[in-house]
Amino acid sequence: MVIKPRVRGFICTTAHPVGCAREVERQAEVARRRGLPAGPKAALVVGSSMGYGLSSRITAAFGCGAGTLGVFLERPGSEKRTATAGWYNSAAFHRLARESGLWAEGLDGDAFSPEVKQQAVERVRDGLGQVDLVIYSLAAPRRTLADGTVAKSALKPIGETYRNKTLDVESGVVSEVAIEPADHQEIADTVKVMGGEDWQLWVDALEEGGVLAADATTVAYSYIGPELTHSIYRHGTIGRAKDHLEATARRLDERLRRRGGRALVSVNKAVVTQSSSAIPVVPLYISLLFEVMKEKGLHEGCIEQMVRLFGERLYAGGEVALDAEGRIRLDDLEMRADVQSEVQRRWREVASGTISGLADLDGYRSDFLRLFGFAVDGVDYAADVDPVVPLEG
Repeated sequence: MVIKPRVRGFICTTAHPVGCAREVERQAEVARRRGLPAGPKAALVVGSSMGYGLSSRITAAFGCGAGTLGVFLERPGSEKRTATAGWYNSAAFHRLARESGLWAEGLDGDAFSPEVKQQAVERVRDGLGQVDLVIYSLAAPRRTLADGTVAKSALKPIGETYRNKTLDVESGVVSEVAIEPADHQEIADTVKVMGGEDWQLWVDALEEGGVLAADATTVAYSYIGPELTHSIYRHGTIGRAKDHLEATARRLDERLRRRGGRALVSVNKAVVTQSSSAIPVVPLYISLLFEVMKEKGLHEGCIEQMVRLFGERLYAGGEVALDAEGRIRLDDLEMRADVQSEVQRRWREVASGTISGLADLDGYRSDFLRLFGFAVDGVDYAADVDPVVPLEG
């Protein structure tokens, strides 16, 4: 079939297998060129099919030569519809890894479930023996709990209604959004889905299964962002979940250090992901941020961030530099005073009629489409392609 993007809000319901493969190949080449002198030998990446999780897996494999197990929940293609982008990304990754002589397997299932955790333990034991790096990069909207109830995350402020500018990415219209505050249940559910509880359960399962190396590093990802997004992000329901994640890191680190390991949280830069696209206000902020950082020569995508995380933080030798709260700050360039002051100036001025001169809206749109394999250089989007791609074939 000829596959075109079908965008509905912050989701694209189609994906292009050739475009996804080209993007994975591009990221792998970035990691190869860096040629990291040290790194993991065997990595488990939970949430490995898109965004920072995918780039982490690519960096571990093609930057460090690690064998990898990726855990994700994706849908295969059929004769009538495309697979999800994460399926195509994972299939392309597995092909490249095999061509490079690297061990790589994928586990397609609900990462929150005890069954998938046990399957992962068995895959690691059979294929890698142990893992010395565990990346937790899960970004799911809901979680089925042990009693069968479903917790759903909410993108809401806490305490009072939040009003600010927001952007319709497709039309370029800047308007005001008003978001009502979360109730107690929504806050609790968001922490259940996006906090640190499941990360700890993964570490528990690996340790109990005897497949967590004594000196293993485990890393989860977080975000802080600027003051102008705090009400909807860091001081909202998501921020409450991130607080829980970071508290979990401190407990895990104390525990793992007794056996020679460590647990860390990396605060990463704002990038275009499915998750960030769903948060009101954030796409407008990212569009302004991209324009400013590109003008200053500071812009990074997911793969550049992960290569820097591995090469300059996790495996640079010695103690990892942390902030006062014990976090790696990979958002250091985003949060530079000169960058943020210029973004704030543009935020005050931005409107529907001025956005083209202030923000990188075209860059945001392109990055969004590339998440799904579109707008990738060198791909013939008028050609017929087979939407059925085997995950491990």
